[in-house]
Amino acid sequence: MPQVERRLREVSSRLRRAREELAVLDEQWSALEDSAEEARVRALVSESPADRRDERDARRHADAMSRSRQALSAEIARLIAAQDDLLDRLVVDTPPIR
Repeated sequence: MPQVERRLREVSSRLRRAREELAVLDEQWSALEDSAEEARVRALVSESPADRRDERDARRHADAMSRSRQALSAEIARLIAAQDDLLDRLVVDTPPIR
């Protein structure tokens, strides 16, 4: 059981850090999405090659951040599943209270 408890603490710590990182990524992604939308509007209005290039660059950055968020969200889901499994094992391994 001590091994299960140790693993549970490790997974919980990793889960907490991943959630904190996701909060930061969400803020960054939101800013990049806003920037990409502004660049899109500028490119539509001006129709200049430089503004179109800026739009593509801004969209690429926002899309890359979105992929990072998705990967981190998947990691969080995996950690939650691992935590649930460890909690189940901890409960099964714990003798009943009398």
